Amino acid sequence: MGKKRDENLYMGIDIGSVSIKFAIVNEEMELLYSTWERTQGSPIQSVQKGFVSLQKNFREDIPAIKAVGTTGSARYLVKSLIGADIAKTEILSHAIAASHYMPEVRTILEIGGQDSKLILMREGIITDFTMNSICAAGTGSFLDHQAHRLGIPIEEFGEYASRSTVDVAIAGRCTVFAESDMVHKQQIGYTKQDIIKGLCDALVRNYLNNLCKGKKLEPPFLFQGGVAANSGIKRSFETMLGHSVIVPEYFLTMGAIGAAILAKHHIESEKISTSFYGFSVSETNFITRSFHCTDCPNQCEITLVEKEDGEIVARWGDRCGKWGM
Repeated sequence: MGKKRDENLYMGIDIGSVSIKFAIVNEEMELLYSTWERTQGSPIQSVQKGFVSLQKNFREDIPAIKAVGTTGSARYLVKSLIGADIAKTEILSHAIAASHYMPEVRTILEIGGQDSKLILMREGIITDFTMNSICAAGTGSFLDHQAHRLGIPIEEFGEYASRSTVDVAIAGRCTVFAESDMVHKQQIGYTKQDIIKGLCDALVRNYLNNLCKGKKLEPPFLFQGGVAANSGIKRSFETMLGHSVIVPEYFLTMGAIGAAILAKHHIESEKISTSFYGFSVSETNFITRSFHCTDCPNQCEITLVEKEDGEIVARWGDRCGKWGM
């Protein structure tokens, strides 16, 4: 990386149901390192694999990380495992990163693997937000599934959509209806490129109808999240919004970058040192188990993560707070 070993660095980890992203920034908030991989249902192993990758990247010059922040659906679990300094919501993390790279941003369009977000900003402050994490029809997993069914790499969706010459209306409000509608359109002779463009339009239409109804969307528009790599979706947004949409350079890891920035601000404002355990966490054997609390009729299932020596590092699942950490 060409950086001095004693440079102050800050790490952010964004872990969701589909993927995990790592980002390391310096004092000037420059991104020095980022990576992502699928979680494959195991957030603990995903974090450990990410740390192994970081160690290989830095080799013997592993830097001293001055602060660590986590975000995403498994942020509290990961915070406990690695001794991170803060755990913040995806909304705040994405907004902080977006406003860092584009201070004048007013509307953030974010579509990930399993959920979608709309964040409205004014002068760097969040004024409103909406999330859709129920229906997969407005997410990246929806496109992945359809790409597999069509036998086309998802990376080529944008190029296919750009070659469309006929508008095709696909029912995109439900994955089941969308798939049956696609089959029908293929049977009556529409080309793959026309169907793919129809899918892109359907996803954007679903996003705007579900998340943006009744909200005033103003430029500049920033599009981030994994789906921002799809130029077909970007073009559909621009057509329906009637305005250009900007995809930032680090669109995929904006959540992790935001978590790193927030961690830096946290330790500086609190004047504290990081609680990060270090990269050796990758060598720790964690055991996950559960039990039912019988202290009241709720019979809560308590899940805990512990080390081989019995030290409990994370615990959750109770309604009353008795077993919380």
